[in-house]
Amino acid sequence: MSFDLLIKKGRVVLPTGVRLMDIGVADGKIAALAETLPEDAGQIIDAEGKTIFPGMIDIHVHFDEPGRENWEGFETGSSMLAAGGCTTFFDMPLNGIPSTVNKRAFEEKVQVGEAKSHIDFGLWGGLVPDNVPELEGMAASGAIGFKAFLSPSGNPYFESVDDRALLAGMRRIASIGGILALHSESAPIVTFLQAEKEARGLTGFDDYAESRPVIAETEAVSRALMFAELTGCQLHFVHISTVEAVELIQNAKKKGQDVTLETCPHYLLYSHDDFRRLGVVGKCAPPLRSEEERQGLVDNLIGGEIDMVSSDHSPCEWKDKEKENLFKAWGGISGGQFSLLSVIELALARDIPLTKIADWTAGNPAKRFGLAPDKGEIKVGADADLALVDLQTPEKVTANRLFQKNKFSLYVGHAFPSSIWMTINRGTVVYSAEDKINTAARGHWLRPAISK
Repeated sequence: MSFDLLIKKGRVVLPTGVRLMDIGVADGKIAALAETLPEDAGQIIDAEGKTIFPGMIDIHVHFDEPGRENWEGFETGSSMLAAGGCTTFFDMPLNGIPSTVNKRAFEEKVQVGEAKSHIDFGLWGGLVPDNVPELEGMAASGAIGFKAFLSPSGNPYFESVDDRALLAGMRRIASIGGILALHSESAPIVTFLQAEKEARGLTGFDDYAESRPVIAETEAVSRALMFAELTGCQLHFVHISTVEAVELIQNAKKKGQDVTLETCPHYLLYSHDDFRRLGVVGKCAPPLRSEEERQGLVDNLIGGEIDMVSSDHSPCEWKDKEKENLFKAWGGISGGQFSLLSVIELALARDIPLTKIADWTAGNPAKRFGLAPDKGEIKVGADADLALVDLQTPEKVTANRLFQKNKFSLYVGHAFPSSIWMTINRGTVVYSAEDKINTAARGHWLRPAISK
C-alpha cells in the first residue's frame, strides 16, 4: 500500500495505551497503523523518540475577527494553536464586530475562517437578550452550539442574559437538539461586590479576586442546572474554576442531566498568589483561585470529574490590559499555545497515563461535540490530526516564541518539561519546530451532524 505520508517509529498514544508504531496516511486519513509499515510514501517523517498524541481540539478560543483582528485573527490564532499541537478549534461569538448572534454574522465569520485558518475550526453562535428567533437559523447554518454569559461579558455589544432570556434560550436550544455553553458567574453578586470595591477606591489584585468569589460561580452553576432540568437543554460549562462547582455538575450528571464541563490550564497551573506576582497578565474571569482550590481542581481532573481542558484564549492589545485599576483591565488569558503542554506537565508530575491527556484534550471534546469518529483518536479511518511531542526536550516560554498577535502572556517565563515538535492536520504538516508554520495549509470548517 502506498501512502501520502508515513510517520515512522513514534510512540503512539492510543485509547488502550502507548505503542511503538508506524502511521500511514492517505487522502488526509489514517490508512494504516502497524509496528512496521513499508516505506512506500510520498513523505516520510522519522518520529523516533517522539510521542504522538491525537491533535488537540480546543473548543474555547476568542479570535475576534471580523472587526478586532488587532486583538487576534484566524491567521495568527490558528498559527498559535498549531504551534501548540492543536488541530481543531471552536471560536466563540463574543468579540467580533459584529458579534456572532445571527445567521448573517455567522456566515460572514465562516468565510473569514475558511480563507485564513491553517487548521480545522467550528463556530459557536451567541445567545443574548432578544435573539432567540435567530438561534434556529444559526444552528441550520452550522453552529457547534451557543454561548451565553450569566454575568457582564466585558463587551457591551454582547449582553449577558437575565433569567427570563436564559429560560427562553434554553427552551429553544433544547427544541433544536443544540447545546448551550455558559460563562457561569452570578451577575448580581459580581456587580454588587465590584461596585462596593470601586466606591471605596479598592481596585487591586485582592480586590478584583474578592469581587468574584467562589459563591458567584456556584450560584450561577446551580441556577443554570435547575433551568436546564426544567427545559431539557444540554449544557456545557466553560472555564470552571472551583471544586464546589465541579461537585454540583457531577451531582447533576448522576441525576441524568446531559451536562459537561471544562477547565483551563491557567486554573490548573496558577493561583491567586501567581496573579499578584505576575501582574495584570493573570487577570481572567473567573479569577485565579487560592492554592488550595487549584490543587483541588487538579485532583478533580485526575479523578475523572472534569471532562476536558480548553484554553479560553482571550487576547487583547497591551493598552487594553495595562490598567492601574484592575477592574478596567481586559479580563482574559492569552495562552492558547500552551494548553497541551500544560496538561502534559501535570501528567508527568503526577504520573498520569498519557491516554488521559488524549481524552481531556481530544477524545472527550470530539465525542461531546459530534466530531467523532473522524476526530479525537488515533485510529484507522480517522482524520490524520496529530501532535508529535518531545517529552525529553523542555521549553522555556519567551515572548519571541509566541505565535499569537500580541506578544504577552501569563506563560512567559514558564518552563515546560516537554515541547511540541510537529503538528499535522489531515495529513499536512502545519507546524514543525524547525520550519515553523506552513502558511499554505488551510483548515476545514466543521459542522455538527445536526446541520449537515
